[in-house]
Parts: sequence; structure tokens; C-alpha cells
Amino acid sequence: MGKKYMKFLIVALASSLCFILFYSKLVDVEITAKDKITSVTASIPRKPTTALVSTIKKQTKGVAPFKLPPLTISNDFRKSVPKNGAFWNRKLHSFLRQLDSADNTTDPRKKFHCSPESFELLKMNIQDVNTYPPLYGDFLRGMECRDSPLVINQPDKCALDNEDDRIFLLFAIKSTPKHFERRQAVRETWGREGEYDGLKVRTVFLLGRSSLDDPNLDKLILSESQHFQDLLVWDFHDSFYNLTLKEHVFFKWMLGHCPRVSFIFKGDDDVFANPQAIINHLTSLEPEQASSLYTGQIISEATPLRDPKTKYCVPLTFYEGAYPPYAGGGGFLFSGELLPYLYHVSFYIPFFPIDDVYTGMCFKALGISPMKHDGFRTFDIREQDRENPCVHKHLLLVHRRSPQQTMRLWRSMHSSMLTC
Repeated sequence: MGKKYMKFLIVALASSLCFILFYSKLVDVEITAKDKITSVTASIPRKPTTALVSTIKKQTKGVAPFKLPPLTISNDFRKSVPKNGAFWNRKLHSFLRQLDSADNTTDPRKKFHCSPESFELLKMNIQDVNTYPPLYGDFLRGMECRDSPLVINQPDKCALDNEDDRIFLLFAIKSTPKHFERRQAVRETWGREGEYDGLKVRTVFLLGRSSLDDPNLDKLILSESQHFQDLLVWDFHDSFYNLTLKEHVFFKWMLGHCPRVSFIFKGDDDVFANPQAIINHLTSLEPEQASSLYTGQIISEATPLRDPKTKYCVPLTFYEGAYPPYAGGGGFLFSGELLPYLYHVSFYIPFFPIDDVYTGMCFKALGISPMKHDGFRTFDIREQDRENPCVHKHLLLVHRRSPQQTMRLWRSMHSSMLTC
């Protein structure tokens, strides 16, 4: 009798536990459903593995806070963004009013805090939000979140023996966790660290985290980081619409860990760059040009695409107006002296779903016009020239190239048998 009673008691307890767990899941689903944007999915980064959790704890020590310079938003930029009912337009002019009503020395890091937008708030401000493309969910809810934790850092990337020394050029390459082959091709070719004509060159890859729909690559990323010491990884979902967030946290990292850099090349991991041609161009600049440099293939008189089938879609109720002139996001160069101003202004310009347009907005807000350079070919070159090393020798950047094409081009360009 005693054994039967014990078995019955164990079964009863187990059943009760299962019921409690099931009910708690239902409650979670009910709560989550209230905040969900209908027809708009929000991808969430997976929880870090044990190895990454320990890495995060190490990174939370941070660095000494840096001071931001006073900020002035150009009148040209203010006038270029219409005051109308579009959500982004209203948000921008609200931020500008905050800036104008406060002392310019007020640190925006103390004013702006992460507060994810609820569905009710978004619905109130964007009446047709249900019709937005699915990938907008993550972006819309996180527009106010600017301070994602740094999961993997490279604090000594820009360390120098002499305090008076500078990094001349930093390659900052946008990548994603699954693009190891692309990163390795860059490391073995144009992104190789070292010195060119005595000028120091460094490389970092900028990554977010994989979503729950992707395989868990945390351990591989951690191993890659420890081996190559060139990965920067933040704790946000690495998606197209979060590239502006990646821009903002990169500015912050630069000011904290690599402030003494003359120029930054920011580009994609599927471009082919020519470091010697880039350095030749940079060393030819007059001091005034160098201090306010923003150059690449310039896209002018562009307007938003409204087709929801393209990832570049920007709904009319989100943003209304033209785009400023901007350098194509495949790759561009800018001056390291502008980093404090870019970071500061990025607090007052709401995140935009297209990162190169957003970058153009930041520069225009600072009163800096982009400078066209014909050596940047972000929309590629003639098909018959794409494997020609002599053509690439005179270009600064071509987009796009596969890892295999990159390796072949690099070998050919540096072959002693090449005659151009």
C-alpha cells in the first residue's frame, strides 16, 4: 500500500508541476501578445552562452568617460527636413527643440535612455503601422535604445608605444556572425594590419548577435575573436535595420578605445578595397580637407522607395522628404577628428532604417558636405573589367566581390609578373 501511495503522490506532484509550467508559459504568451506589433515581427537576440556571459562581465568595466564637444545643428539640415505628420520628421524636430532649449554642454548620455516603444504608442503615432514591412518591428521598437552592451571588445586594438603616435587609418568593416569566410578573405588581403609607408593601419569587424532563427555561433565567434583579436560584438540583433545602431555604438567605441586615429574607412565585408590607393589619396589632402573629410561615391537627389517588397522601403507615414547627398554605404572615408561631433549629433537625429542615408544626415547636420571620389565604385564596374587587376589598381573600392574573387584579385595585383 505504501509503495502505491508513494507512486500516486509522485505522479500527482509531477502533474501539478507540469500544469504550473504550462500556465506560466500561457501567461508569458498573453503578456507578450499585448506588446506585439500586428504583422510586424521583432527578432530577439538569443541568450548568451556561458562563455559569452563571462566575456560580457569583463567588458562592463568600461573606460573613463569622454567629454563631448558643443553641438550646433546646421540650418541647412533643419530646413531640409519638412515639418509634417511623418513619424520620423516629428521625432527629429522634437529632438531639435530639446537641443535648442538646453545648454549645449548638457551631456545627451544623461538624457536619452532605452525605453522600447510599445505597440499602443506606435499605433497612436503611426496609424498604418500594421502595414509596415515585417522587418520594421525590431527597428521601430528600439529606436530609443542607443547603448547596447559590448559583448566582445578589443581594448588594445589601437594601443601605441608612444603617446604622440597615431593610427593613420582604421578599417571598420560591417559584418555578421555567419560571414567568417568574408572576414578571412579581408584579413588575408586588403584588411591586413601593418604599416604602409610608415603609416599604421588597423582593422576591426563590427558585429551584432544572431537571432533565434539562426544557428548559435557564439562559441565560434568567441574563438575567432580570441585568435584574430579584431572582432567587436554588441548585444543586439544583427539586421539590416539595426545598422544605424551599429554606427552609433561604433562611434562610442572609437572615442573610448581608439580616439587617436586620423581616418576611418567604413565599409561592407564584401567589398574589395585598395589600401595603397586609399593612403595615397589621404596623404595628398590639404589639412583643411583632411580635417572635415567625408568622401566616397556620392548619391545625390535620392528619394525614399515606397515599395514594401524592397528592404530599402521607407513608408510615407514614417518619413516624408528627400534624402541628403550621402556616400554609398558599401565603403567611404571620413576624418577621425569628426568622431566626437558625429557621436554627439547621433543622439539628436532619430535612427533611420537605411544606415548610409543616416550617416549622410549626420554629416549634413554638422554642416559637412560629402566629397565625390571617382575611385569609389559601390555599384561595381563594367562586367568585362571585374577580374582585371590593372583596372582595380587605380580604384579605391569596388562593391561587390566574393571571397574567392577578392583572393584572386589581390594575388594578381601584387604579382611581380603583372604589367599594367
